[in-house]
Amino acid sequence: MRMRPTLSWTPTDGLRPGTTDPGPVADALRAGGVLVLSGAGISTESGIPDYRGKGGSLSRHTPMTYQEFTAAAGARRRYWARSHLGWRTFGRARPNAGHLAVTAFERHGLLSGVITQNVDGLHQAAGSEGVVELHGSLDRVVCLSCGGFSARRELARRLEEANVGFEPVAAGLNPDGDADLTDEQVRDFRVAACAECGGILKPDVVFFGEAVPPQRVARCRALVDESTSLLVLGSSLTVMSGLRFVREAARAGKPVLIVNQDPTRGDQHAVTRVALPLGTALTALADRLHIPVDGRKAA
Repeated sequence: MRMRPTLSWTPTDGLRPGTTDPGPVADALRAGGVLVLSGAGISTESGIPDYRGKGGSLSRHTPMTYQEFTAAAGARRRYWARSHLGWRTFGRARPNAGHLAVTAFERHGLLSGVITQNVDGLHQAAGSEGVVELHGSLDRVVCLSCGGFSARRELARRLEEANVGFEPVAAGLNPDGDADLTDEQVRDFRVAACAECGGILKPDVVFFGEAVPPQRVARCRALVDESTSLLVLGSSLTVMSGLRFVREAARAGKPVLIVNQDPTRGDQHAVTRVALPLGTALTALADRLHIPVDGRKAA
């Protein structure tokens, strides 16, 4: 069953305002067993824009849906041209202070797990282990015909060979790794087929309008059950794929804490929302807990 895309959410009246006091988050981390759920906001300081924050990509870009991608060769050409160009920049992104702080919390035994809605692999690059990639990863490609997986870097090599001289100037980069290009710029782009069966290749990510694999949802639900609290980092929680875990934690009586500068769709379920930049907030939390981040000694 396909999920209906949800691209926007309007805050309702009566939501608790954000705070600059990270104390409740520090208390939850001290208690341990914290499950982290991260969104695009944790990667903005690495140069990857988010969808809905100030200057978010949805103000200029509508993500391609699964239905569009599978229905038309022209849509796939447009996607792969934009994604191929974006990959060159996306692939150079490096973890920021927020990712490094999450890794430090994990290594000090404060976390029960990490679920990320991001497809950038930056939690793993920062050293986090056992990360559940709710929406998949741009590092992998899957064939919709034979089901085979391959490395994105191999597809990038094949696309470079098939599109020598493809060097358009993009208007911007989006959180899903594609670049803003015009129809004219992508008109002659050549798409690569599966090297094994000639089928349609798709990045191993969950598109808007596509369902998260059931086994992955089950794994995340088990992590919620095993946790003592849920800490949301940099997500508006607009899409149900992440919001459902907030609702499940709240129903189970587990404290939900959010660090996000703007209001979120999950605020009504949270005990607090810390409205601070993630790198600043998480580094300050590490200092408060006397946990070194990336070799830096905590105060």
